Amino acid sequence: MKKNRLVIRTIILLLLASALGYTLYSNFFVSKEKVNVGDMAPDFVLSDLNGEKHRLSDYRGQGVFLNFWGTWCKPCEKEMPYMENQYNVYKDQGVQIIAVNVGEPLLSVSKFVDSYGLTFPVVIDKGDQVLNAYGIDPLPTTLLIDKDGRVVEIITGSMTERMVMDKMELIKP
Repeated sequence: MKKNRLVIRTIILLLLASALGYTLYSNFFVSKEKVNVGDMAPDFVLSDLNGEKHRLSDYRGQGVFLNFWGTWCKPCEKEMPYMENQYNVYKDQGVQIIAVNVGEPLLSVSKFVDSYGLTFPVVIDKGDQVLNAYGIDPLPTTLLIDKDGRVVEIITGSMTERMVMDKMELIKP
């Protein structure tokens, strides 16, 4: 009886040690994918606040200002009005904004969007799959994507309105 308990405990310990070893290995030693300048932007489909689906590849032929943000992020909050102003200038010139919220509740995001009167598409990355696919860290991070779907530039941190305008001009088709 004691011998059986010892064998079972040993097997359980080995399984736990294996799981821990695999977790450490996969988190620290396996290279994570990260989108770089010059890469094709990975395609994704996310829903906006109204349930409408947005597929990045549907914007091919236009420049895309892809912004990753959160409602709790003060630098993100600061640049949203600048993005809205420039969106109204550039949307008819072939430059679109997609603001990807990183997994917050619909109600929080909806209140934020309403309080700033945002009219560009705001989509929610519920499971952070797109955030992870792009290797985004920290917030805010913005990727400038040209009309062919290539990443032209990656900007981390908050931007001024002049910077937003210059970046939109850069990806205008």
